[in-house]
Amino acid sequence: MEWNGKDTLFQLKFTTKQLERFSKKSEKEEKAQQAKVKKALQQKNFEGAKIYAENSIRKKNEGLNFLRLASRVDAVSSKVQSAMMMKQISATMQKFEGLFEDMDVNTQVLESAMGEATTLTTPQDQVEALIQQVAEENGLEIMSELEAVQPGTSSLRTQEGERSQREEDTLSKRLAALRS
Repeated sequence: MEWNGKDTLFQLKFTTKQLERFSKKSEKEEKAQQAKVKKALQQKNFEGAKIYAENSIRKKNEGLNFLRLASRVDAVSSKVQSAMMMKQISATMQKFEGLFEDMDVNTQVLESAMGEATTLTTPQDQVEALIQQVAEENGLEIMSELEAVQPGTSSLRTQEGERSQREEDTLSKRLAALRS
């Protein structure tokens, strides 16, 4: 059987209230006995006054005992309430830690999937066809540079030295063709 803190807490608070009521009732009976002491003294009934005085003192002690018990039960109630709050906070923290761990894993999976998707799902022939189309629409000569580029390893931009060497080779070939 599982411990139910709410039921226990309710019972403790109810018991505290009940003990406080008993204490007040004892206090009222104490005062009633004191009134009887006064009346017995006025009637010169000293034996009766003595009995009423004993009753009054007993009721006073009884009321104080009920208050002490109420105080102790209230202290236990506070401890139970604190324990319940700590248990609830602990459970909440465990849920948050689990959520953060799940989010970290999801983020890593998503980043990995997105990285793979962008590199693996783009057909290289479509990329080259689009570049060719844009180049033709804008009158750009780029096919010779595009052939030198390996997919995913370098960019379309070539260094000036490489371009000059290619142009020089082309000119040398033309000159050799004219001579022959």
